[in-house]
Amino acid sequence: MNNLILLRHGQSQWNLENRFTGWEDVPLTEKGIQEAKIAGQIMLKNKIKIDLIFSSILQRANKTAELTINEMNLSEFWRDKELIMTRDKSLNERDYGDLVGLNKLETANKYGKEQVHIWRRSYNIAPPGGESLENVVERVKPYFEKSIAPEIKIGKNILIVAHGNSLRASMIQIGLYKAEEISNIELPTGKPFVIMYENGKVIASEYLN
Repeated sequence: MNNLILLRHGQSQWNLENRFTGWEDVPLTEKGIQEAKIAGQIMLKNKIKIDLIFSSILQRANKTAELTINEMNLSEFWRDKELIMTRDKSLNERDYGDLVGLNKLETANKYGKEQVHIWRRSYNIAPPGGESLENVVERVKPYFEKSIAPEIKIGKNILIVAHGNSLRASMIQIGLYKAEEISNIELPTGKPFVIMYENGKVIASEYLN
């Protein structure tokens, strides 16, 4: 049996400020740092093994991975003080286009609450200048199929540290949810979600405590 662990980065500064973040490279808050450390402690307690780490190119995900691995005492993942992990923009957060940097309440006041809800929760409607969730799925799918799925198939234990929407896209790719369901799935920050495989097939999934 092997595991795929999905971990959304800890709280970022713009999470705290309730802003649309997208590809903007904002840091973790102190709470986000603690969430990342606790995620590592939880995985250590649950005796989670890791063979490979994948992340986006954004610092809030990369730093979460670093802090998590530190708590797990996995010194073999460090080379010259840098965490050994595969970073790729395919795992970046959804690009919110013209909404990036805007406070979500202010955005609702500007465009209308109903319109903003459509942009945030519909599957195939993108905000102006940005990506729909369907676009994110189309971006993540080829990368997942080429770089991650083959490693799962040969029994590797994999940690993906990324973002709410790129992890939702990964869940669709794995087969946990259908496209019409995924917009309603909330992924908490800093909470490890483990998917258990046996002979390449998903047999169970749960949040770790």
